Formats: sequence, C-alpha cells, structure tokens
Amino acid sequence: MISQFFILSSKGDPLIYKDFRGDSDGRDVAELFYRKLTGLPGDESPVVMHHDDRHFIHIRHSGLYLVATTSENVSPFSLLELLSRLATLLGDYCGSLGQETISRNVALVYELLDEVLDYGYIQTTSMEMLRNFIQTEAVVSKPFSLFDLSSVGLFGAETQQSKVAPSSAASRPVLSSHSDQNQKNEVFLDVVERLSVLIASNGSLLKVDVQGEIRLKSFLPCGSGEKSAGWTQGWVATSSLVLTVMRYQLSDDLPSPLPFRLFPSVQWDRGLGRLQVYLKLRCDLPPKSQALNVRLYFPLPRGVVSLSQELSSPDQKAELREGALHWDLPRVQGGSQLSGLFQMDVPGLSGTPGHGPSTSAPPLGLGPASLSFELPRHTCSGLQVRFLRLTLRSCGNANPHKWVRHLSHSDAYVIRI
Repeated sequence: MISQFFILSSKGDPLIYKDFRGDSDGRDVAELFYRKLTGLPGDESPVVMHHDDRHFIHIRHSGLYLVATTSENVSPFSLLELLSRLATLLGDYCGSLGQETISRNVALVYELLDEVLDYGYIQTTSMEMLRNFIQTEAVVSKPFSLFDLSSVGLFGAETQQSKVAPSSAASRPVLSSHSDQNQKNEVFLDVVERLSVLIASNGSLLKVDVQGEIRLKSFLPCGSGEKSAGWTQGWVATSSLVLTVMRYQLSDDLPSPLPFRLFPSVQWDRGLGRLQVYLKLRCDLPPKSQALNVRLYFPLPRGVVSLSQELSSPDQKAELREGALHWDLPRVQGGSQLSGLFQMDVPGLSGTPGHGPSTSAPPLGLGPASLSFELPRHTCSGLQVRFLRLTLRSCGNANPHKWVRHLSHSDAYVIRI
C-alpha cells in the first residue's frame, strides 16, 4: 500500500503528484523528498530513505525521479518492482519516458495511475488488461530517445542486414489512434543492456555488471497472432501486445573490452589557486560502432570561478554547472581518442605564492568522474538475437515489418581520480 506517488524532474520540479491516502498532514512530500535527496553526500543516493514516519522509495529513469511513499511496513522490493513497471508502462503509452513527454501527457498519466492503483493498493500492471480501460490517446513528441536509431540503422533479424526503421517508430505509443493502427503493422524486439562499471584511480577494474532485458512490442492491427523469438539457446512464443521476454545479468567477466577508458592528469598550483585537468577519453568499441550522447560529469572543488578549455574537436562542448565540469560529446567513433584541457581558478583554496604545481595532492572535492552514453547496435554481453519469427492468424497484412534492435547504455560508469 502506498500513500503518494509523484514524478520529479532532475531539478526537483513536480510533474505528476497523486495522493492516494491523504495522510501527508499538509506537508509538501515531494519537496521534502527532494531536499533530503540533495542533502545527501556523494553522487549515488539510496533508493530507500526514511523521514519521521514516512518511507521514500524511488528509482531514476531518463533523468526523472519516480517516487512512492508509504507509512506502512511494506517490502521495498515490491515497491521498486512497481516503480519499474510504471516506468515501462509510461514509456509504452507515451512513446518514450522523459520530462517533455510526461508534460504533454498529464491526463494520460493520471488515467493510468487511476487504473493501476486504487486507494494506494495495486490493481494491475498488465498491458493486456489496461488496454481495455485506457481511453486517452498520447500526444507524441519527437525528442531523441534511446531507441531512436533511424540515423544509424537497425538490424533486420531474418537477413542480419542493416535496415532503417521509420523515424517515428521508436517513440510511437503502443496504443495509437485507430487510423494509425490501420496503417502500421510492425513488431519490435528490443535487447537493452545497462552497464555499471567502477574503475580505480590506477586503471584497474573494480566492478563490472550488465543488467539486460529482452522486450517484445507488437503493433499488429488486431493484436492477434503468435510471436516467437530465438537466440543462442532458447525460444519463446506469445500473443501479448508488450512482453518482457527475459531478464539476465552478467558480472565480472565481459566477452569484450569496456567501451571507454579515461586517462586523467591533474596539476594543482596551490600558490596561484589554479587547477589544470587534462582528460583523454579512448573509445574501445569496434571501428564500425559508435557511442552517442556521451557526457562526462567531473565534480570540482568548491569556489571554482572560471574555466578555460582546449577541446580536440569542434563538436564538443564543456561548461561549469552545479559545481562540476560537464563535457558533452554528441558522437564518438569506435577506436578514436578525444581529449580536453581544462584550466580553472580556485581562489578560495590558494596558499602561499611560490608553491609549484602538484600532481600527487589534488585539492579536496575533485572527482570521481562519471560517464553516461548510449551504444546503438551493440551489446556488452555479446548477446545477439538470431531470428524473429511470426505466426499470424488471418488478420490484416500477412507480412508485417520486423525490427530487432540492440542497445547498451550506461547505468553507473565511474572512474576514480
């Protein structure tokens, strides 16, 4: 049983708020959660927090915080599973999960919450049941999403040759308007992996973990038919509209090198209060692969007042924001190396003039570096779907389009300095 559910942007702005029990005693629960979250030290906050008589359970998805609160003794694992399923449902119904799509589809989100939860009790998260009750149609926007791979191509499962999916196919809701459903006849099989890595300051690998999921999404006109998919060992058949076929995990031993290596060099002139950071980023993907939306987050000491930079290519961008260096690289080709030289003034930490630069004792508050990225057409585990076969009843077009999409993205990719 949950008391409140809400969705916050990365800056703490409330996008959705639903109070099921009315037991907040007039407190702004969403503001209380965000203040507690931002007041914690470090970059990673616990998914379960406690304040007075209230428990906060949250996940972060696509830059949004999905939060459930309860004052009862409820298993946090069940609420984490509920939040994960809500994130999946919102992404499927709205086309993608992000601040813009949620803002455009507020009515649809509240209608979903009314069907999924009644007075804080879970009713259903089944797509097959919900499709009979949800009447609001999604307002589709077209931001870049993890699956918007039209610019880089997709694999056709039957021939294993590159295809290009329609540009709107990746972000289209599972329940489109009737006219759109009559025109579309497609099935998508998505292999999505989340990569967590921790690298020590000497470059040794401390932790690596891959969490994978295979999801089947059907846009067949009548929602009928049997779909079967096969890979190295195994197959599955289903007639559902949306189905999680399999979840898997791989730890400690990857069949391929890590996608990125970072080589930092720090010089700290205490006398002048000047900090120089040189970062070299090496992409160890195959030459024909590429990483998209690569972003490096590098915490800096307090009091940094200026930034000068020398970047290795003009499409890169770096800026100081919220006490950290943000280095954005929109596209990185496999086998390439990119670098940036950053100089910053930290007058609050300056000491006696004449002290030379030091690489052994950088100022407190520096690092660790965190990377976020997306790897289209790539799986870190090496898993590849071999075929996607459809067995359809007599319903509409007998030759639907089939798309198999592989994608990996960072979950927590941390490099200590």
